[in-house]
Amino acid sequence: MTASDRTSETAKRERIIQEMADDLDEELEMELDDARLDELLDETDMLNPTVDRKLYFRELLRLQGELVKLQDWVQSEKKKVVVLFEGRDSAGKGGVIKRITQRLNPRICRVAALPAPSERERTQWYFQRYVAHLPAGGEMVLFDRSWYNRAGVERVMGFCTDEQYQEFFKTVPEFERMLIRSGIILVKYWFSITDDTQQFRFTMRIRDPLKQWKLSPMDVEARTRWEAYTKAKETMLEHTHLPDSPWWIVDAVDKKRARLNCIAHLLDQIPYQEVARVPVVLPDRVRNPDYHRGPIPPEMYVPAKY
Repeated sequence: MTASDRTSETAKRERIIQEMADDLDEELEMELDDARLDELLDETDMLNPTVDRKLYFRELLRLQGELVKLQDWVQSEKKKVVVLFEGRDSAGKGGVIKRITQRLNPRICRVAALPAPSERERTQWYFQRYVAHLPAGGEMVLFDRSWYNRAGVERVMGFCTDEQYQEFFKTVPEFERMLIRSGIILVKYWFSITDDTQQFRFTMRIRDPLKQWKLSPMDVEARTRWEAYTKAKETMLEHTHLPDSPWWIVDAVDKKRARLNCIAHLLDQIPYQEVARVPVVLPDRVRNPDYHRGPIPPEMYVPAKY
């Protein structure tokens, strides 16, 4: 190998390393964002030691690799997967959803986070607006809150009548059985945190300008109704923890452990297999000697501030 070849190989290797580092930066940025909590509040003594950082990243990347295999299997076998994420405000549902979708194809795995129902939607069959977001064959849908809003926030905040509340519990078991009979793989998670943990995370949101948008008036009101939400959760689990669609409780006080445990458990619930990929071979670029790339006016470029 000549000196020129070695230089070329070194440059190629450095470029590959840089590309891989860029891919990891998104996860690092999210983790650094979590770490800002320690700087904002002098309450870290209330937190237990979390999982070792190197172990966390190693396991997260391994699990995300398995999620890619799951995605390929879902697409190849035309499977339909629905995962529900429920829990109190600030329980960490969004963080887990981000890590699941981070390296997946958004055309295959998408998130459904529905806003409050419109006036028209309030007159529909309760499950109607959720049905519109269910997956077709080869798709996964992660519900960031779901039809269980009726058993939680709607019940506690008085947004539904007692009749609607009782009808929900009569209907939801059969509704979920219908989904399962249609071929949907349904997994339901409840993220559990303590009163102190929610207080701590809400305080962090109040003091952090980058996270204040996460704290809605509904969240503030929820703090005063902790016991009412607890009672509503217990009633929900009692009525809807069913043999064919059970609830799985995620201990979410430690965010990192919650992410790893939830993703690992989700992978265990679905009998996916690795799908053989056809090797991709890039064809030679076709070059047309008559083509000449025209100049781009300098004013069209985004200013290079960095």
